[in-house]
Amino acid sequence: MAEAGRAIVRNVETVIAGKHSAVVTALTVLLAEGHLLIEDVPGVGKTMLAKALARSVDCSVSRIQFTPDLLPSDVTGVSVFNQVDRRFEFKPGAIFANIVIGDEINRASPKTQSALLECMEERQVTVDGATYLLPLPFTVVATQNPIEMEGTYALPEAQRDRFMARISMGYPDTTSELAMLDSRDTSSPLAGIDAVVTGAQLRAMMTAARGVFASSAVKQYAVDIVRATRSDKDLRLGASPRATLQLIRAAKAQSALQGRDFVLPDDIDALAVAVLGHRLVASSRVLGHQHQDSSPLLEDIVRRILAATPVPLGASGRP
Repeated sequence: MAEAGRAIVRNVETVIAGKHSAVVTALTVLLAEGHLLIEDVPGVGKTMLAKALARSVDCSVSRIQFTPDLLPSDVTGVSVFNQVDRRFEFKPGAIFANIVIGDEINRASPKTQSALLECMEERQVTVDGATYLLPLPFTVVATQNPIEMEGTYALPEAQRDRFMARISMGYPDTTSELAMLDSRDTSSPLAGIDAVVTGAQLRAMMTAARGVFASSAVKQYAVDIVRATRSDKDLRLGASPRATLQLIRAAKAQSALQGRDFVLPDDIDALAVAVLGHRLVASSRVLGHQHQDSSPLLEDIVRRILAATPVPLGASGRP
């Protein structure tokens, strides 16, 4: 699994240079069977990362361009009357794919955003009283711009909580930006991306990630961190029990990618900011009157909680 994971990372990094941490976190979320939110300013490669990751795996991929006029039925599907058979037939929407890329998700109305709630949590779609199962594996990779407010709708807390992790790309360094000018001068780098892992191999990797061992001490460490967010004086809303579950799942996937069959407290520390930061809501006392992105502030709070939470001794291996 570690070898296959390195192959996927190398494949994606032929397109996304200088963002190793973001690429590894995106792959970790995929193998942990979660959903990923890529949040950053325009033009830094959010959609490029999502498409490169999708092309590196041999499975079905669809892309949804979220716009204000997008309807829920465009996402989930719709029942259409067949005049020949004299009955309604279900026409699947774009959500019926293994990897769904949601571009600029915060540009769609709250009504359309709510169409994803059942899909992301239960891996199914209910239309006209009938339930249709989504293909497995199923992952949503969504992008959004946290700065622009014109024509956007903030994601509700219920939907943000369904994303396993949130990452930011950030601007490339000088060397990577210079290399980009040469590599993308004549053609799109995505044209040279081929799948390096089959669908069966991906499912086997997900099964292996679920089987990674997490000791009771490591689980208690994750619970202590999450519970600390619920009583922190700087937070109005702490992390949910779903966050605890997804933190452990992500830590298992990261351990497997590093060639280990057990979770370390270091895995929890490495993923806590990405998994917990977007679920928290800062208090008005901390935010003050500044209307700006609160993500850096929330990430600092998570780091402070990590520093204050005692690391379990003897939790690095099996009992």
